[in-house]
Amino acid sequence: MHNNSTKTKEMFIVRALEKILADKDIRRSHHSQLKKSCDSALEQIKAELISAGQIAEGNELPCAALPLPKNDAASIINAETYFLPFELACKSRSPRIVVTALDCLQKLIAYGHLTGSIQDSANPGHLLIDRIVVTIYGCFSGPQTDEAVQLQIIKALLTVVTSQHVEIHEFTLLQAVRTCYDIYLSSKNLVNQTTARATLTQMLNVIFARMENQVYELPPPNSNPTNGSIHSEDCNGSGEESLRDSDEVIASELLAEIISAAYNEAMKDQESVGEPEPTLNGNDYSSHSDHDSVELHSENDAVVTAKFTHILQKDAFLVFRALCKLSMKPLPDGHPDPKSHELRSKVLSLHLLLLILQNAGPVFRSNEMFIMAIKQYLCVALSNNGVSLVPEVFELSLSIFVALLSNFKVHLKRQIEVFFKEIFLNILEANSSSFEHKWMVIQALTRICADAQSVVDIYVNYDCDFSAANLFERLVNDLSKIAQGRQALELGANPMQEKSMRIRGLECLVSILKCMVEWSKDLYVNPNMPVPPMQVQSPTSTEQDQADTTIQTMHSGSSHSLNSNQEQLQDLPEALEERKMRKEVMETGIELFNRKPQKGVQFLQEKQLLGATCGDIARWLHEDERLDKTVIGNYIGENDDHSKEVMCAYIDAFDFRQMEVVAALRFLLEGFRLPGEAQKIDRLMEKFASRYCECNPKNQLFQSADTVYVLAFSIIMLTTDLHSPQVKHKMTKEQYIKMNRGISDSKSDLPEEYLSSIYDEISEHEIKMKNNSGMLQQAKPTGKQAFITEKRRKLLWNMEMEVISLTATNLMQSVSHVKSPFTSAKHLEHVRPMFKMAWTPFLAAFSVGLQDCDDPEIATLCLDGIRCAIRIACIFHMSLERDAYVQALARFTLLNANSPINEMKAKNIDTIKTLIMVAHTDGNYLGSSWLDIVKCISQLELAQLIGTGVRPQFLSGAQTTLKDSLNPSVKEHIGETSSQSVVVAVDRIFTGSMRLDGDAIVDFVKALCQVSVDELQQQQPRMFSLQKIVEISYYNMERIRLQWSRIWQVLGEHFNAVGCNSNEEISFFALDSLRQLSMKFMEKGEFSNFRFQKDFLRPFEHIMKKNASPAIRDMVVRCIAQMVNSQAHNIRSGWKNIFSIFHLAAGDNEEPIVELAFQTTGKIIGDLYKRQFAIMVDSFQDAVKCLSEFATARFPDTSMEAIRLVRTCAQCVHEAPQLFAEHAGMENDASVAEEDRVWVRGWFPMLFSLSCVVNRCKLDVRTRALTVLFEIVKTYGESFKPHWWKDLFNVIFRIFDNMKLPEHVTEKSEWMTTTCNHALYAIIDVFTQYFDVLGHLLLEELFAQLHWCVQQSNEQLARSGTNCLENLVISNGFKFNESTWDKTCQCILDIFNATLPQDLLSWRPKAHSSNNIPQEHNHFEALHIRCVVQLELIQTMDNIVFFPATSRKEDAETLAQAAADLTGGRSGSQSQLLECQREEQGMYGYLRTRQLLTLADCLMQSHRFAKRFNADHDQRSLLWRAGFKGSVKPNLLKQETSSLACVLRIFFKMYGDENRRSDWPGIEQELVQVCKEALGYYLSLQSEAHRDAWTSLLLLILTRLLKMSDARFATHVSNYYSLLCEMMCFDLKPELRSVLRRVFMRIGPVFNIMSVK
Repeated sequence: MHNNSTKTKEMFIVRALEKILADKDIRRSHHSQLKKSCDSALEQIKAELISAGQIAEGNELPCAALPLPKNDAASIINAETYFLPFELACKSRSPRIVVTALDCLQKLIAYGHLTGSIQDSANPGHLLIDRIVVTIYGCFSGPQTDEAVQLQIIKALLTVVTSQHVEIHEFTLLQAVRTCYDIYLSSKNLVNQTTARATLTQMLNVIFARMENQVYELPPPNSNPTNGSIHSEDCNGSGEESLRDSDEVIASELLAEIISAAYNEAMKDQESVGEPEPTLNGNDYSSHSDHDSVELHSENDAVVTAKFTHILQKDAFLVFRALCKLSMKPLPDGHPDPKSHELRSKVLSLHLLLLILQNAGPVFRSNEMFIMAIKQYLCVALSNNGVSLVPEVFELSLSIFVALLSNFKVHLKRQIEVFFKEIFLNILEANSSSFEHKWMVIQALTRICADAQSVVDIYVNYDCDFSAANLFERLVNDLSKIAQGRQALELGANPMQEKSMRIRGLECLVSILKCMVEWSKDLYVNPNMPVPPMQVQSPTSTEQDQADTTIQTMHSGSSHSLNSNQEQLQDLPEALEERKMRKEVMETGIELFNRKPQKGVQFLQEKQLLGATCGDIARWLHEDERLDKTVIGNYIGENDDHSKEVMCAYIDAFDFRQMEVVAALRFLLEGFRLPGEAQKIDRLMEKFASRYCECNPKNQLFQSADTVYVLAFSIIMLTTDLHSPQVKHKMTKEQYIKMNRGISDSKSDLPEEYLSSIYDEISEHEIKMKNNSGMLQQAKPTGKQAFITEKRRKLLWNMEMEVISLTATNLMQSVSHVKSPFTSAKHLEHVRPMFKMAWTPFLAAFSVGLQDCDDPEIATLCLDGIRCAIRIACIFHMSLERDAYVQALARFTLLNANSPINEMKAKNIDTIKTLIMVAHTDGNYLGSSWLDIVKCISQLELAQLIGTGVRPQFLSGAQTTLKDSLNPSVKEHIGETSSQSVVVAVDRIFTGSMRLDGDAIVDFVKALCQVSVDELQQQQPRMFSLQKIVEISYYNMERIRLQWSRIWQVLGEHFNAVGCNSNEEISFFALDSLRQLSMKFMEKGEFSNFRFQKDFLRPFEHIMKKNASPAIRDMVVRCIAQMVNSQAHNIRSGWKNIFSIFHLAAGDNEEPIVELAFQTTGKIIGDLYKRQFAIMVDSFQDAVKCLSEFATARFPDTSMEAIRLVRTCAQCVHEAPQLFAEHAGMENDASVAEEDRVWVRGWFPMLFSLSCVVNRCKLDVRTRALTVLFEIVKTYGESFKPHWWKDLFNVIFRIFDNMKLPEHVTEKSEWMTTTCNHALYAIIDVFTQYFDVLGHLLLEELFAQLHWCVQQSNEQLARSGTNCLENLVISNGFKFNESTWDKTCQCILDIFNATLPQDLLSWRPKAHSSNNIPQEHNHFEALHIRCVVQLELIQTMDNIVFFPATSRKEDAETLAQAAADLTGGRSGSQSQLLECQREEQGMYGYLRTRQLLTLADCLMQSHRFAKRFNADHDQRSLLWRAGFKGSVKPNLLKQETSSLACVLRIFFKMYGDENRRSDWPGIEQELVQVCKEALGYYLSLQSEAHRDAWTSLLLLILTRLLKMSDARFATHVSNYYSLLCEMMCFDLKPELRSVLRRVFMRIGPVFNIMSVK
């Protein structure tokens, strides 16, 4: 193999040498050395081949085509020995010979036969490859070089640079690149130019790719290729040879492709345009300047090398820096020739730089040296080229900037700011900028705005940076103006260009919004997709795919560019937002300062953004470039003390050391504009002079500050004089020198040369501020100046570009060494403040686009932008912004606007579709904006009616025009609203509502309900939204109860309103829909303690209450009845509403409604309560209230049956009391003890409802209710607890409440006579039955009630009161204790005192008046009742003590005994026995003596009152004449006698009671006194009738005397003897005479005045 390789190599060289020798030019004398060298080489090769046995001696060398030789050690070593002939050939200047030599060298290098890795013998310290490269590029001698030679040089150099077998670095590499660069610039052959350019591209790719790849490879082997030669054919060796073969093939093919492509491109361009550079104009290149070639050396190379880790990095750096410097070369003044060397060099260098940046790898993006080169060279170059008037240069600069922004923004924060602020935005904002420049800027912005990371980073790093410009805000504002077409006139562009610019502006805005959407997509939840959230789609999927690819690419670049050691700012949204707010406050303060500086300073100090000292203010004036320089000058020039202090601090901050006065003055005046007032200038110059002298104390020129002051003032005057256009006669140098004579304190003036130099400097360079933005403002035409000629506009544009370039360059240079930390945004929340700041210009642009333009492309972009804006506002819950965009979208549908229907256009149809799409995709976030969308959908239905030919009777803002009257295009647009896609999309909103979240569905339902209300309030109501409400209710039936409760809060209110609509058709529809929904919910059932059924049945209740239509009310009842009949087993909490509805129905005037409701109620109570009372117990109180209402209905049969059902309820409560205790989750039950729940929720409501029936109904019904009430109490009272009884009697006593009684006299009388009377006796019955429980609880309350009864003006009730008292005591007195008896006696005493008719003694007739007659009658009636009550009370006390009828029977027996005495009969023993039996039944034995004496005293009081009245004949006559008590004079004989009789019985009973022996003395004394008083009174009576009335009393006294023992008899008779004797004078009744006779007969034996036989 070694032999074959040697043979093929040598034959390969032989061919080239022989071709050189065969050339005719070889014969020339100056080529003799070349010929000799070639011959020598051939001889050497021949000798080598003979010695190797490859050819026979004497044979010719073969020159046939050879196969590709293999690379081995022998061929490599020997190849270098034959280089000399080729070197001489290259220097021969003969094109054919040079081409042959270069071709051979290229092949030898390409195939690895020539590596040049050995030392160069002619140039120690260098390798042979360096000499080879020098030889190759030495063949190029400028534009006159043969074209074939040029092409061969390009091929050879590309092979050297890209070959895997040779290595060249630093100077040699730069020379190779330079040569190709020069050939491109110098060659007149288009193929060679294109090939050179393509070669340069390939070279740079290889150079930078090797640098990047070197990081991932192992440490490189020894550079000497001989050490790496392969002598074995093992697996590794074969693999490496294969790889090398492959590289060689690729290198050969690459060259062929480059040349072929270059040729084809050149031919194509020549055919189409006819010139080599079709886009450029000018003369052909004629000369070549070396100074524009690639720079080969740098004074900093040693330093540079030290900072690189590998030689490949230095190679790349040197090439990159050289290109940067080439791009910085200035162009000639004016418009350069497109074919000029300078322009083509700049364009090529920019192209190559762009290529490098676009393909930059991690090493390039992170290496500090490359970053430094970009800052110091490339960015400064861009500041020049970025304002170039040459479109191609400008466009390339923009592309480079975009690449820098994409890959290097982490390191170029300040540079990016400068480029954006000074170039991008200034060009966009300039009135006179050319369309072409603006177009290219906005094209670049389009690429920037497509990268979400870049967009967010711009906001985070600049708008949120305290010291940076608001780039994002300015960018959006400028794009918004462009998108609105507000700069079209200023551009001077044609309409098509204006439109293109608007579209591009809109595209940028939409791209920014799409980036925001993309950035925050993780926060978005699409209700219609269970998988990843839907991304905002661009108009076509292709565009979206392209955008996605771009985003991925740029994201990748951004992520790799983060390998920086710079300190990263915290990427916290909260911190950034706070910083942004502080910045906004600062900007507000600056804006205020620029208008009113004192207020601005005060504002910032209040906000703690500016220090309080004058030094702080001065420092701020120095550092903040946003301050108006004129305002600064005026502020520090003011005469007040504060301004003077600030001015001093401001000027003291300057360092004027080693500076001339003019330079120092320039330095001072760079920061502010001198004020116009001479006094202000004077103060400033005075302080300047002082500070200058402080900084330069050793200056010999100025003896004092006064000299500097005057000189500075004169310099200001000179500047104004020389550079002000208003000064026509300029000051000469002599005048200026003369003006400054005598200003020095020294004896001699300032040197004339010095003053002359000042004059010359000021004349050439005006003193002006550092910031040149003022120049830019001055260059902008305003007002009428805006209407200028094209020539004037171009001139202004050139001036503006110069200003921009100067400013940008200065700023770039000033920030080239600044390291500003860059925050690479990561948080999703950054989008919210971004959008909050920029949403208004976005909205303005899109609104104007939709309003003013009918172009479909613009409309599509605007709609896309609005969709994205809505998405962002939705995601971050920005309700104000969201509502604004949705309202704008709704407005442009023309469905809610006041525009007539005939203005409908295609863009409006697209807007409708977009609005529907927003509703579909962003429904979860729309909130209150649903209202605008639903309104549009509602109006869309009307538009669809118009589109189908139906007469549009109502449409917001639309004319009632038939479809036939519209023009065809409008018909088509309106008809499209009925298209299948629109209809389906609208339906999808409603069907998709089931996928909305809990909050969104509520908002959606609210909107639907509100629109439905609007529809129903129209003159011709519509039910579109009402129908949709029903539909979505079905769609959302499966939602959880928690969500449904919130939904139903809205729906319920709406059904309340709709169900009460005056239009019965609408009400019927609402009711029927409500019924169907309710049935659906009923079918789902309900767990205990839930209340959802109660919620959704409440609208029925509301409608029943508020709707006056009998038909609607009847339907409500029927709906509820149907639910009860079909879904009773599923109803839980709904029972409450059902009973409430029936409660309302019970009060209806329509009997069918009442009857239907009661039938269902009866079924519930009678049937369902038996089967499922346990699940209905929660509604028991409502059921009882319902029955109570039925009982008070105006239909008696219903009332009676309702009362019967109440008794059924009582049975249910009695049978299942535990149910009430178990159901503890009821309303208002939290504080009720478990054992009391059956009372609170069962017994009490039921009994209370019956009491209500008693209070409200007519006699028969209330009597029935009262009966049932007490039946229930008597039947089930055994289970009542003591405190329940209190509640119960509070209710029962309400029957007697004066406030509850009827007001009409007749009804009141009837009430008392019937109901109160009935209730009173029933109460006593209950008390008697449960006295053990009630006695100590309620006896006092009962006594009070009885007291009330006897005081009423109703005789029957009053009598009943005393009778009931009697019954109570007689029935229960044996259970009374002493305390109870005391209360009872006190009650009797109170009643007595309250009913004593005192007015009988004092009444006098009033003056005669017709009005007094009824009053007197009522008064007499009351007195009469009191008399009756007194008599009843006397009888009551008698009955209580001695048992009813006992006294009466005793009187009858006494009388009978007396009569028997007359006839001689005897019945004493029998009567005594009966008396003992009766006395045992009375309460006498349970009463204490003091209690009996109390009663006796009360009776005596009554007796004496009666005696007094009966004795007052005049008063009785007066009353009789007034009409009191009928035809005879009134008397109180019955009261007089009965009261005394009762007293006597009590005393005589106690007097004979052995148990009261201790009390006998007192009793005897009282008895004697009473008897004497009685007998004396009898003797005083004049009327025989009156005396007859006393007969029974005298019989009682005398009979009881006879029954006494002799001793007692003697005592008493001795007190009465005279009185008894006087009685004999009267005509006594026979019975009385008989008893009196017996008394006298007994006196004899007792007093021994007669003997007993």
